[in-house]
Amino acid sequence: MSRVIACSGTAESFFRRARSAARRADEGEAFDGAVTLSFEDPQRMFAVPSAARRELVRAVIVKPTAVADLTRALRRGRTAVAKDVKVFEAAGLVRTRREPNPGHGVKVMVQAAARRTDMVVTLAE
Repeated sequence: MSRVIACSGTAESFFRRARSAARRADEGEAFDGAVTLSFEDPQRMFAVPSAARRELVRAVIVKPTAVADLTRALRRGRTAVAKDVKVFEAAGLVRTRREPNPGHGVKVMVQAAARRTDMVVTLAE
């Protein structure tokens, strides 16, 4: 996936986009590689990307990074970084995977879901 679009909107606008996507799929049209995440409450959408959280996403867009390495690079506590990773993972903006860490158990790798994330607020339709 090349792009994530986080937007606010109503349930009806979500279903309108879904019906349109289903029609395009039925007609065999190619998709552009973008995924749209919808939030009914714009405040909830903007609660996700604080300044510290944006730095985290910027770091993992460049390359997948272990949580332990993110804590050092961002100069933040491991608990705070792990919590932020969970918030972004629940929102669909990052993915995690467990990898063996020879001699030290496993490490959690974090990677961005897309190379680009756009946040769009629609105040009225």
